[in-house]
Parts: sequence; structure tokens; C-alpha cells
Amino acid sequence: MSQESTRLREFLEENPKWIGVTFSALLLLSQVGSVAAANGSSMTGP
Repeated sequence: MSQESTRLREFLEENPKWIGVTFSALLLLSQVGSVAAANGSSMTGP
């Protein structure tokens, strides 16, 4: 696993614009998870 993170770190050091792309993707995925959890709630009663 540390070899994977080392490879990713080297890639991001060589291509700094991908740092922003990676951050944006992780931010989007975290927001999608929250929206999916909120829409999965159920309503009880009339």
C-alpha cells in the first residue's frame, strides 16, 4: 500500500495541476455521499 501512495505522490509532484483535479473529485464524491444519505431517509406517519 505504501508503494501505491508513493507512486501517487510522485505523479502529483510531476503534474501539479492534477492536485486540484484530485481534490475536486474527492470533494464531489463526499458531497454525493451526503446527498444520497439524505435522500435515503424514510417518512413515517400520514
